[in-house]
Amino acid sequence: MIEFELDGKTVSAKPGSTILEVALQEGKYIPHFCYHKKLSIAANCRMCLVEVEKARGPAPACATPITEGMKVHTCSKMAVEAQQGVMEFLLINHPLDCPICDQGGECQLQDLAVGYGRGASRFEEEKRAVTDKDLGSLVKTTMTRCIHCSRCVRFTDEIAGFQELGMSYRNNHVEVMPFIGKTVDSELSGNIIDICPVGALTSKPFRDTARSWELSRRKSISPHDALGSNIQVHIDKYHKVVRVLPLENDALNECWLSDRDRFSYEGLYHEERTTEPMIKQDGKWIKVDWETALNYAAKSINGVKMDHGSDAIGVLASAISTTEELHLLQKMMRGIGVNNLDYRLGQQDFSLDGKQEGVNYLGSSVTDFIANKSILVVGSTLREEQPLLTQRLRQAAKHDSEIHLISLKQEDVKIKLSSQITIDPRKFSLVLGKILKAACKLSGKTSSIDLTQIEVCEQTQAIAESLFKHNGHIVLGKIARSLADYGQLLILSNEIATVTGGKSGILPDLANELGAQLVGFTPYRAAFNGYFTKGLNALQMLESQRKAYVLLNTELERDAYNTQLALAALNKAETVIVMSAYINEDMLQYADVILPVTPFTETAGSYVNMQGTWQTFNGVTRPLGDSKPAWKVIRVLANKFNLDGFEQDSIEDVRSELTGLKDTSSYLNNNSKFDSFVISLPTITGLVRFGATGIYSGDSIVRRAASLQQTTWAKLPMLTISSQLASKLNLVDGNEVVVKQSHAQNKYNVAVSELIANDTVLLARNHSSINFAGSFDAIEVNA
Repeated sequence: MIEFELDGKTVSAKPGSTILEVALQEGKYIPHFCYHKKLSIAANCRMCLVEVEKARGPAPACATPITEGMKVHTCSKMAVEAQQGVMEFLLINHPLDCPICDQGGECQLQDLAVGYGRGASRFEEEKRAVTDKDLGSLVKTTMTRCIHCSRCVRFTDEIAGFQELGMSYRNNHVEVMPFIGKTVDSELSGNIIDICPVGALTSKPFRDTARSWELSRRKSISPHDALGSNIQVHIDKYHKVVRVLPLENDALNECWLSDRDRFSYEGLYHEERTTEPMIKQDGKWIKVDWETALNYAAKSINGVKMDHGSDAIGVLASAISTTEELHLLQKMMRGIGVNNLDYRLGQQDFSLDGKQEGVNYLGSSVTDFIANKSILVVGSTLREEQPLLTQRLRQAAKHDSEIHLISLKQEDVKIKLSSQITIDPRKFSLVLGKILKAACKLSGKTSSIDLTQIEVCEQTQAIAESLFKHNGHIVLGKIARSLADYGQLLILSNEIATVTGGKSGILPDLANELGAQLVGFTPYRAAFNGYFTKGLNALQMLESQRKAYVLLNTELERDAYNTQLALAALNKAETVIVMSAYINEDMLQYADVILPVTPFTETAGSYVNMQGTWQTFNGVTRPLGDSKPAWKVIRVLANKFNLDGFEQDSIEDVRSELTGLKDTSSYLNNNSKFDSFVISLPTITGLVRFGATGIYSGDSIVRRAASLQQTTWAKLPMLTISSQLASKLNLVDGNEVVVKQSHAQNKYNVAVSELIANDTVLLARNHSSINFAGSFDAIEVNA
């Protein structure tokens, strides 16, 4: 530790620390603009000038490392005069438009101008004006306010992974701008709004909506991925969500937020939001009161149960639902004898049901995962599935972590990858088998899996050596978990981890997949790894059509693995009870009762994130219209069935039944029992579909966020094939083709890419493709 004197007080800090870092740790504020704890040091605003004894002049505190015995004065006459001089220069060209600036009330420049600015300007010349730049649908610019701190430039380069902003010209003509004709398209672009210390970069959706001091600030948890990002939701005087900002949590999202988490709030007030209970009679929808709707729903379910038995009822829910909602729903349905419960809507392989030894999770804490020096990610579109976790992997790679990626599409992850294998998804097991075989040879250990029919290649040998050397961590992403051999992939990853002395896990997609497993919202096991049950999984419920379906927070025709199958099953069912915050045209066709429940902002609840941390939150605003929190709806519906154990009056009463969530570590276990199997060269025939779910298509809220749907990410090609396949079919980019799958057929313009695996057809999952079959089923493309 180094000791030095800071404003007359002796302090100590680690070697390499700067004066500003130590001062902030000691609670001593030094004014600054360009410094940010997560970015490199630029020292170009000069606002943090301090006096260092025996130095030639004022020194920038952010860039001056501490030395033994140095004496620093942050409030001396020299320091204050230097800081005041810098402030005067910063304000020379700044427009005095605070009354109309969205940053007003939370502006660093405004705050520091009060403490270090002059009462009147001595600058009498003409101020310069700068043309605003188009950065896309999310960020609004007023570049005349820019003080050239370069925070936004460094963020896009260092955190987002690609420098989309730069500084052009010199001296008084300096401007921050994007590349000519380009916008800022990063999935993390909204963070430049937060780090901008002035009003140059502001939120376009929030623009001119409210003043910062008019807003109430409330804590919550983002539901859009399994990281569990902590957020701060801002509510206006009309009880409407108008802005979402990050709430710092260094263990999870740090001080950043993905655009999906930040701007999805627009979807909360979409025109398809439903706020009144409705029942269908004679093919027509009728708005009714809650009592009538709940009686109708209970009578419908009881009718199916009496006529066809409890097994004729299927219950499907999205993992965006809270833990309390999922707990009460499974408790109610099991109370009437229904074990057909599932949240794994996008999965097709359930071969390990009943064989798993615990709840599947990341395999470690997020911090430990990132700290691992060798990480293998299998089957994931990382930037779309886990934008903030990808950012942390990006930083890990800069500190010599070896990141390996196996997928069906060459990912532009903006990460320094040690290796990337792009391969047909039907060969994922083969690749993992080769890695396992190489790892066994390196470690001298054996596996019960038969690997005699395959040979290790150079790439798989290198990955195995990396994992063995660093006791690496292997995780399976959404693509891998959607494949027909997911069970084998999970077993292989566990075996590799065992042989290399590392860890294995999964990357859950939505916020509460672990919570759903923990409370027993599965067909094969009760809550907290309790007794085994026998029910149908999500795919079986659709293949073997049920007479009644109960849906919670899902648009099944968009969320199911096989959307064609889902629509057919729902349309043929005798009764479909939907608890949802939204309605759509397809839902109005297949549903019989729609019970309007609230999204996460209007209910208290909790999520269990990918590392197994239980995070609770309260509703940040009142329910819209006559909608109700789903846990209350389920509780009252259970009372209609005369079930015991549904007397909860508050969310705390529900949570009192979930005490096991306070420490989930004893339930987390990725291991599974399995019988030995053979890994061999697969026989590949025909084409396979890659049903890609876009970053802004993953759940009902995000799909309806208007600004997100205007981004480049939302406008990716609908149909993409490899250049080799295009050559084989005599196609060029832009040609119209006929795509067939099962009994669905449609015409699309094809995009040709070098990045996608051969014999793989990327047909995106959206409303235009809901009549097609499974996301990774066989498909045909004809010119």
